[in-house]
Amino acid sequence: MKLGIVGLPNVGKSTLFNSLTKAGAEIANYPFCTIDPNVGIVAVPDKRLDVLTKMYDSEKTTPATVEFVDIAGLVKGASKGEGLGNQFLANIREVDAIVHVVRCFDDENIIHVEGSVDPGRDIDTINLELIFSDLEVLERRYSKVARMAQMDKAAGKETEMLKRLKAHLENGNLAKSFALNDEDEEAFFSEYNLLTAKPVIYAANVKEDDLANDGADNAYVKKVREIAAKEGSEVFVICAQIEKEMSELSDEDREMFFEDLGIKESGLERLIKASYSTLGLMSYLTAGPKETRAWTIKKGTKAPQAAGKIHSDFERGFIRAEIVSYDQLIECGSMNAAKEKGLVRSEGKEYVIQDGDIVLFRFNV
Repeated sequence: MKLGIVGLPNVGKSTLFNSLTKAGAEIANYPFCTIDPNVGIVAVPDKRLDVLTKMYDSEKTTPATVEFVDIAGLVKGASKGEGLGNQFLANIREVDAIVHVVRCFDDENIIHVEGSVDPGRDIDTINLELIFSDLEVLERRYSKVARMAQMDKAAGKETEMLKRLKAHLENGNLAKSFALNDEDEEAFFSEYNLLTAKPVIYAANVKEDDLANDGADNAYVKKVREIAAKEGSEVFVICAQIEKEMSELSDEDREMFFEDLGIKESGLERLIKASYSTLGLMSYLTAGPKETRAWTIKKGTKAPQAAGKIHSDFERGFIRAEIVSYDQLIECGSMNAAKEKGLVRSEGKEYVIQDGDIVLFRFNV
């Protein structure tokens, strides 16, 4: 999973990125200090892996991972070369979803590029720049396809769709709300890799006082939630400064810090949950003496395709999958005990893998 972090300058983007990845991106109280895109790879927190590693005495534990890409703060006119944002928009075209950090706190010591805090305006500013960037992509595609339209039926159909899509964006709409008529249009659309077609997760960055009640009394957070509800997007509340402090603590001290703040999960854990939910992802597990590992797949994935995540040979030569749920295995205390109780099932090609399934694939190539 790959997530791109966007937002205006000085909204807490790089602070959040640093706390999530401990990658040490430069942070300063002025715009455009993030000149190169920062990339960090983070392990997905999953306590089930620790339990299985102890149970199997595994030599190695391999969690699922998330890649974060943090680009320069975007400002009005970024798509036309203002600031440094435009040259980095290309860096987030390949991400699976966009994490849009929105400032939801007042602080006269931290400059806001627009002079005041207004989440609705700030979200519109970013969306408009993403729309402009997408329009550039569509213009280039249109000029190429339109030349072939008279001789090629498919090109003609795509040209007509591009006209509709461009008009849709020019009216200030996001690509994700564009109505596609058939499978041909879906195929054309997927090729463009538009920024405004990507799922968005809003990170409402608040002060420490708003963290315990999840920003319920914060008018700025309420506005973000209203906007997200209209879009069908996820929102999670975070205090980037607190996340930064927590990232420097030991696991034991972090648990105490959670208690003091009245929270149960770190921002990273909440972001990962929101990301998995937005993208329709889940994890199945494999465990043994050599390695305990989490594998990320789409919900609804059948056993052979899930096996293919490990190796293409597993999918090609799939015979069956031996499966027990994590909860049942832990309740039994061992795989042998689970087998004795008849809880280890043999499943075929049509079985849909469930979150927390512990799987052993049988294959023959």
